[in-house]
Amino acid sequence: MAPGGPAPDTPAGPVPAPCVAAALDDAPLLSALVDASASGCWQSARSLLARTGDDWDRRGHRAVVLARAPLALPRARAWLDAEPDSADGAVLLALALVRRALHGEEDPAAAREACRAAADRAPADPTPWLGLLMLEGEGTATAVRVFEEIRARHRDHHHAHHLMVALLAERRADRGPDALHEVYEFASWAAEQAPADSPLAILPIVAHAERYRALAVRGFAPADPATAAHWRDDGAGEVMKAAFDWWLEWEHDDHPRRLVDLNYLAHAKVCEGRPAEAAAVFHRIGGHVTPAPWSYPDRDPRAAFRAARAGALGAGAFG
Repeated sequence: MAPGGPAPDTPAGPVPAPCVAAALDDAPLLSALVDASASGCWQSARSLLARTGDDWDRRGHRAVVLARAPLALPRARAWLDAEPDSADGAVLLALALVRRALHGEEDPAAAREACRAAADRAPADPTPWLGLLMLEGEGTATAVRVFEEIRARHRDHHHAHHLMVALLAERRADRGPDALHEVYEFASWAAEQAPADSPLAILPIVAHAERYRALAVRGFAPADPATAAHWRDDGAGEVMKAAFDWWLEWEHDDHPRRLVDLNYLAHAKVCEGRPAEAAAVFHRIGGHVTPAPWSYPDRDPRAAFRAARAGALGAGAFG
């Protein structure tokens, strides 16, 4: 098979809407997804990851989204058939297996083995460890060890911190609300130890959203997050204000996952009952809605986003 050629029996097709949405505003990533779908080859993914280099947040974002594409697994295997020593190909294979394992279509043990193999090929790369963290279901000791492996390679890894918050939020959720829960402590610690301009400053509001999700699915919080006292508990207002103030001063237009942060921030401001502040964030988001946190606890994220945006900006502000 020629390098970059399609894998056998893997016809090309259009990029699914969830993959397009997951790319956020990363035009080169979207172009690679479109090209791979049109041509059925892995060459575009190869070129994109090579250009990304050791920009670890961007590399993690791009690799995770590429692994979501249809036929990512056979294309990664075709890549490794042609280039058996490719670290990038091994990462894409591992994350494609992780994606399938999370959907019950693959043995998680096989996905973990692939992540470890990818980590062996590129010891400095946190991305294979990100795949291992995605396979964890709660903030166990194993999850903490994997998270520390990621931090050892990239101290302020954005996606890994978000994942760790989501995992910690699950701890003792069946016992109900706890204002002193460790997820809040972890998020505050991470925000404080990061550089002043780090988007990890938003992490405390991510912790509120993830803890709300964990409580709501167990019946300890209302199905409508905007009616939950959770957002107006002691200390919550200070957290929300600090996150909004950071955004006003430090927003990074070039961070690959900034739109994830902006969706959490807009959601928090809506739930806090501050539509004017929410409106400012919605203007920056445009149409880039992310499933989290708008889907929490069991809602259609696009419908929830549109309703919240209309309420903040006024009906008809966006056609």
